[in-house]
Amino acid sequence: MVTRPTETLASLYEADETAWLDAMADLIRERRYEELDYFNLCEYLTDMAIRDRREVENRLVTLIAHVLEWKHQPRKRTRSWRATITEQRQQLVREVARGVLRSHAEAVLSDVYGDAVELAAEETGISAKKFPAECPYRLDELLSANVLDG
Repeated sequence: MVTRPTETLASLYEADETAWLDAMADLIRERRYEELDYFNLCEYLTDMAIRDRREVENRLVTLIAHVLEWKHQPRKRTRSWRATITEQRQQLVREVARGVLRSHAEAVLSDVYGDAVELAAEETGISAKKFPAECPYRLDELLSANVLDG
């Protein structure tokens, strides 16, 4: 049971975020909404949404870069490399299974492609100009278990 006043909750947010989260959950479970630390709760939820979108973008960059490398370096392919690509794809599939993050992934796909090309060029030593200028993949293709086929 939570017995902290709002001022203490605000300072708890700064001192121990996990304890603050526990306190917020307790207050909600007890329907003590007037005691919630709304200012920090709003900030925290906004930060979580930003973090989730950034995670999707990072996974997209990594996945696209690895797929580009795979397509452009057929002689260097290994099962370990395939497994890495599969893991990135599977994680991304889980993250974009829900509506908002899937929409975000589709919206930023062409934007993050340049970062993926830069990463692929850095890792392979292949000039960025050798990769397609525009993203050659749709999100569904990248999320497909067959992304490396063909």
